[in-house]
Amino acid sequence: MLRLFTAIPYVWLLILFLVPFAIVTKISLSDYAISIPPYTPTLDLSEGWAGLRGFFAALDVENFVFLTEDDLYWKAYLSSVQIALVSTVLTLGVGFPIAYAMSRAPEAWRPALMMLVILPFWTSFLIRVYAWIGILANEGFLNQFMLWTGLIAEPLQILNTTTAVYIGIVYTYLPFMILPIYASLDRMDPSLLEAAEDLGCSRLTAFWHVTWPLARPGVIAGCFLVFIPTVGEFVIPSLLGGSDTLMIGKVLWEEFFSNRDWPVASAVAIILLLILVIPIVLFQRHETRQRERGG
Repeated sequence: MLRLFTAIPYVWLLILFLVPFAIVTKISLSDYAISIPPYTPTLDLSEGWAGLRGFFAALDVENFVFLTEDDLYWKAYLSSVQIALVSTVLTLGVGFPIAYAMSRAPEAWRPALMMLVILPFWTSFLIRVYAWIGILANEGFLNQFMLWTGLIAEPLQILNTTTAVYIGIVYTYLPFMILPIYASLDRMDPSLLEAAEDLGCSRLTAFWHVTWPLARPGVIAGCFLVFIPTVGEFVIPSLLGGSDTLMIGKVLWEEFFSNRDWPVASAVAIILLLILVIPIVLFQRHETRQRERGG
């Protein structure tokens, strides 16, 4: 029975990740064709081993080579990684103080504060992004408020810019940064800070040597939870960004649905997955080595 329960996550991973990944990999090694589906060769299992040998014989990597020849794709990758990194740093800068304040709030207030953090999840993600269009537009609430207060003399162009994309991403993924950091800080014993201050540390030094190391696992988890989906984000740059906002998610959508070039789109998706997986694997190996040295 124990083995059965242990096997469930692996079966889940096989069905929802490895099988779709194998299908996308097969398409990425195929050729574009005006047909349904729009690529060749297709694997016909009814032909047996002969069909399987013919399928692998016809495979090539020209779609991956094409990605290196067209600067649109590598620029989109670089732009996506840059936007994701900046957004992650901004989200951390906003989320850490909130999580820290929540962990230091009175015990009776914490459930209500937690509810406020997760409250946006009760509304559709698409509706929340659309709401920012009304806020950031030239005639939107933000410009009207700044005009009313006299901060600006004329409306600012915020919507359809990279700034709007940053605002949308930080707002959308902020709970994913706050919750793991709060979980780490909530387990911290406040007497550790008192002991550090009694030993002569200033508040800033005590924070850096006590609070930050204890919060580090939550910070890392929150950064991954923000960075990974942001790299492939499509909805936010499409609705809030302009024509100058280049992200790989938009390129991937255009290849699949506008150009109907499934092989190239699949190759783009494979490279995107590698960009996300390789740093995670390297980080996990680093953490494993650090634990072994500590042990």
